Parts: sequence; structure tokens; C-alpha cells
Amino acid sequence: MKLPALLLLTVWLNCPAALSSSCSRAPADWCSSLDSAVRCGVLKHCLESNLTRSHQTADPVQVGLYYESLCPGCRLFLTGAVFPTWLLLSDIMSVTLVPYGNAGEKPDGQKYIFECQHGEQECLGNMIECVEIYDPELSWDNVMSCVNGNLGNQLMHLNAMKTKALNPPHKYVPWVTINGEHTEDLQDKAMSSLFELVCNLYKGPKPPACGEGQRHYKSYCHKG
Repeated sequence: MKLPALLLLTVWLNCPAALSSSCSRAPADWCSSLDSAVRCGVLKHCLESNLTRSHQTADPVQVGLYYESLCPGCRLFLTGAVFPTWLLLSDIMSVTLVPYGNAGEKPDGQKYIFECQHGEQECLGNMIECVEIYDPELSWDNVMSCVNGNLGNQLMHLNAMKTKALNPPHKYVPWVTINGEHTEDLQDKAMSSLFELVCNLYKGPKPPACGEGQRHYKSYCHKG
């Protein structure tokens, strides 16, 4: 899938690193992360460069990310690992984002009431991201209309069912699946360097970007 830039920007702008606007990286590193691309004013160029790359013939590595909008570890992994990896390797990977995480739900008539680990603001953030993932082209007004209507509620319920169907059940977020599978070994490798994991698992010819590695810090929000 094409990761919605609005979603990534929304997450990034709420991160402490976004408070500084200086561009201190060398030009060769401007597209290495969402932070660098925005600070250096080249996000549009980085996205366009990514989308013009040739597609590979082997099956892409399927990365699933189960997360919640206000979990610090989820935000760090999404903006610091998923985005730069997708930016450089979108021809050999696909990404499925499932915002819900450690939330709970209960039916209330034809709708559902959600309770999120980090409070009501996280439930709102989860639902906004659900709608943006469902249709990245929606205007902000239409996004909020869906959030406040039946569609947003049903999209969140679908994510709840996807999360509850995980096997093994998730114990924390971010929870990563690779080609539909979760193991502690795959989780550890994804959190250490999703970039290297995708490169290593791809069965076709490796793109030039796979010659360089990236590492990331691990941070989780555990279920209560």
C-alpha cells in the first residue's frame, strides 16, 4: 500500500523531535527518515522519488503493524522505522497499518464504545488514522465527518476484530507481523532494523538501497 503522508505527518508533528526545524543532515540522508525529509523541506521529492522506482517481480515482504496512536514506542517505530524503510524499499515490501492496539470495545446498539490505553484522545487518534488509511485522499473535514459517523466506528470495530484474531495474541504494541506471522525473533529483528529484515527476507534481486543498514531503538506499550 502507499502509506498516507497525512497520517505520517500527523504522527510526526506530535513527536518532540518536530519542535526543531533545523536541517542538519547531509543531502544524501535527507530521505532517510520522515523527520529529515520534513526538516529539510524535501518530503514531496522523497515521496515522488519513491513512487517512480521500478517494481520487483518477487512477492513483496508483507509487514503488518498493530499499534495505537499515542503509544510513544508505536510513534517512534512508525516514523523512525516503517516510514524510512517503506520510502526506500516500497518495491519489495507492502505495509498494513492497524491502529487499535491495547484498546477494548463493547457494543452499544448498532455501534461500539471504545476504551483506549491512553484515554479518549488516543481513541480519537486511532479512529482518525483508521479513516485516513481507508481513504488517504479525503479532506480533513470529510475525515472528521467519517470519524463522527458510522463509518469511523465500523472501521475501528474491524481493526478490533483484526487485533483480537492475532495468533499468538498480542502482548504489547507495536506488534509486528511479517508475511502474516509473528514470532519473538521476527519482532526483535523488526524493532532492531526493519530495513535489514525486509532486505534479508526478500527473495528477488535486492535493490541498491539494501547495501546500507539502519537501526532503531525498541520501545513498547504493554497491555494492562
